[in-house]
Amino acid sequence: MNVFITGGSRGIGRAAVLKFAEKGWGCAFTYIKNRAAAKETVSLANKINSELKIKSFQLDIKDPKQVEKVVETALIDFENIHAVVNNAAVVRNNAAVMMSDEEWSEVLDTNLSGPFYVTRSLLMHFISNKSGRIINISSLAQDGCSGQVNYAASKAGLIGMTRTLAKEYGPKGITSNIVTVGYVQTEMTKEHMAGELHDFWMKHCPLKKISSAKDVAHLIYFLCSQEGSFINGEVIRVSGGLTYAP
Repeated sequence: MNVFITGGSRGIGRAAVLKFAEKGWGCAFTYIKNRAAAKETVSLANKINSELKIKSFQLDIKDPKQVEKVVETALIDFENIHAVVNNAAVVRNNAAVMMSDEEWSEVLDTNLSGPFYVTRSLLMHFISNKSGRIINISSLAQDGCSGQVNYAASKAGLIGMTRTLAKEYGPKGITSNIVTVGYVQTEMTKEHMAGELHDFWMKHCPLKKISSAKDVAHLIYFLCSQEGSFINGEVIRVSGGLTYAP
């Protein structure tokens, strides 16, 4: 079994690569700039199981031609891909009135168009196999989040895309689901999340703690496994019981 994961060099993506390696899956994953982090992910996965094929691909998922080329190469290298995890995302926070065209476009192109390009490139392969798993990573911002109109729009858009794919390709044996995350301790949250958000989370989250990337990876793997084969078109939160963003 093999999986294709975008944004696998760190954070949730890396945790997912390592989880699949633990379960004996080969993994093709992408990164955009940090080659050293990508090499580290490969090394960590190889320590878990040195017999697995784990390979990184540099890819800007905003570019549909790049996506097609990388997916085609991955299919040649791995021969078969059974699941895709669209995890790569960017954050460019600003109030709506101050948001530039570039801030809007970069986030929508990366977080919404990118997952579409990647999924589209794998769909014919999945249809040929009469099976496949599509997992899109969203956020509590999908229901609206102050200062993140671009990010919120991109994550809300993923819900419509995911549920449409579930309806269109469920009859072909392909499932499509959303994993919605809350505050996860990653490099991105350290870089882009204000201290006020941490305080808000600790005050309002019923579990009174911040989740780890591993918490999310467990669900991603489950949805790709045989045990998750009858789950389709669902939006599943990994948020400790908190259901909204400020």
